[in-house]
Amino acid sequence: MTAPSMTAPSMQGKVALVTGATSGIGAATAQALAERGAHTLVAGRDAARGDAVVGAIRERGGRADFVGADLRDAPAVRRLAHDALRLGGGRVDILVNNAGIYPFGPTEDTEESLFDAVYALNVKAPFYLVAELAPPMADRGAGAIVNVSTMAAVLGFEGMALYGSSKAALNLLTKAWTAEYGPRGVRVNAVQVGPTQTETTAEFEEDLQSLAAQAPARRPASATEVSAAIVYLADDEASFVQGAILPVDGGRTAV
Repeated sequence: MTAPSMTAPSMQGKVALVTGATSGIGAATAQALAERGAHTLVAGRDAARGDAVVGAIRERGGRADFVGADLRDAPAVRRLAHDALRLGGGRVDILVNNAGIYPFGPTEDTEESLFDAVYALNVKAPFYLVAELAPPMADRGAGAIVNVSTMAAVLGFEGMALYGSSKAALNLLTKAWTAEYGPRGVRVNAVQVGPTQTETTAEFEEDLQSLAAQAPARRPASATEVSAAIVYLADDEASFVQGAILPVDGGRTAV
């Protein structure tokens, strides 16, 4: 039995690094990028899950490698960048900052250790990955960075102060990096995601459905639907899109 054919390879010859790519939106994005011809680096902490994503991509004729990702501090993030450059043959053309954590709860019950962990992964990790990978992109005069944000960055939700504020920082970084690297050919954009069905959110199905019901679409997104928006921004077909915060939330932030 032959493997299904790949779609048109519009990213042939490019190297894409996706953080948090061993499940959910990240895994769907890694698969979609590979289908467009990119050599996709699947970054995450769980090697077994990462190898499964890589295996699925290779079965479809794509090219992918797993790269272990420890995003606890700046030196660890820099090691990931260097490992990605090594596996990518000295280049990374597309960076998708997808890894993140989203704990919910009252502000007064938030321990400092949790606060630090959320900002380390949701803000510091993308900051230092961009610091390592955007300058070489700028030197080549081309590159794409897509940050994965949330509608909680622009809407107030009870219990989401910590998570929402960290992603609001990422929204601002998207615009600041556009001003910094855009003139040298690096496009930086973000997707602002609403309720999405993934392996992680499955345990909160009732809350997920309730939140999704407030949007015109009246349902959660699939990881594949979100990944389609990410891939669009990463591809050259979005060549004139810079500094955009693209809502992928079923219309929730529009009403």
